[in-house]
Amino acid sequence: MVSLAFKQCGQAIEEVLVHTGQHYDANMSDVFFDELGISKPDYNLAVGGGSHGQNTGRMIEKIEELLLIEKPQWVLVYGDTDSTLAAALAAVKLQIPVAHVEAGLRSFNRNMPEEINRILTDHIATLLFAPTDLAVSNLLKEGVDRSNIHQVGDVMYDVALAFSKKAEQKSTILEALSLSSKEYVLATIHRQENTDDEQRLSSIIRGLSSSSVPVILPLHPRTKKQLQLFDIKVEEPIRIIEPVGYLDMTMLEKNARLIATDSGGIQKEAYFHQVPCVTLRAETEWVELVEQGVNRLVGYDAGAIAASMEMKLPKVLGGDIYGDGHAALKIVNKIQSSKLEH
Repeated sequence: MVSLAFKQCGQAIEEVLVHTGQHYDANMSDVFFDELGISKPDYNLAVGGGSHGQNTGRMIEKIEELLLIEKPQWVLVYGDTDSTLAAALAAVKLQIPVAHVEAGLRSFNRNMPEEINRILTDHIATLLFAPTDLAVSNLLKEGVDRSNIHQVGDVMYDVALAFSKKAEQKSTILEALSLSSKEYVLATIHRQENTDDEQRLSSIIRGLSSSSVPVILPLHPRTKKQLQLFDIKVEEPIRIIEPVGYLDMTMLEKNARLIATDSGGIQKEAYFHQVPCVTLRAETEWVELVEQGVNRLVGYDAGAIAASMEMKLPKVLGGDIYGDGHAALKIVNKIQSSKLEH
């Protein structure tokens, strides 16, 4: 949505899009560019498959080379991936200001690589685009200058609003999998803390296996590798499918009885689509959803996960926690005005 908003500015801002290659599975990368109408990247660095340190180091080196060629006035980074931190570090070393979308999120678990990426990027950034009140509060508590913080809402909410109808029109995933609305659970597992711990991963699979309805599990490449490494058997009612694109995932989310996930983004999407969510972690960066009672933390315990498969969560509430659906436009307007100031 931010790229689309840049295009609507005409010649005022030129966007140079860099894909690091961190998500190297075609179903988890290329398809999103196609379905969301995002322009193909100007550069694809093809960095992926290594450890956090290997990937981050390679990305910093390659991004620095690009920055020296392109000489941008701003570097815009998103979220909390290794790509996010690498681009921020490369930029700040060259004294290029950084703008961070999804600033201020905190799970307060520093064992998560994503948490370190978030914190460091926020303290590098000049413009911090926070999605919620709580994100702003987190940044202020850490001593970030208030004038650098801009609460704009969540760009993921923008996307959900824009593409929900298109998903209904284009996706045939429910028919392909012979699924009926509200008669299955959707699950995703990809966090390193879950996939790389044999006991945790096995416990999560056991817990999901207790469901009385099918559990649809689009399998992340990392999770697939670890299930094979640990020789963990996955049987009915869990149904493994290949990773899916954005439109198919939207339909699976909208029609699920319940979503069980360790993904930060999918926790929000569950809320956008008014579907109860249980989180397969001990903490979350989306604390406001837990406080509203629409998201429940169940951790990695098989018994707690099994109990969550049948529980009835409070009705998912509406509201404007994540803004008004115009976060991307606010981000672009602020970058444009800051560009003029610089």
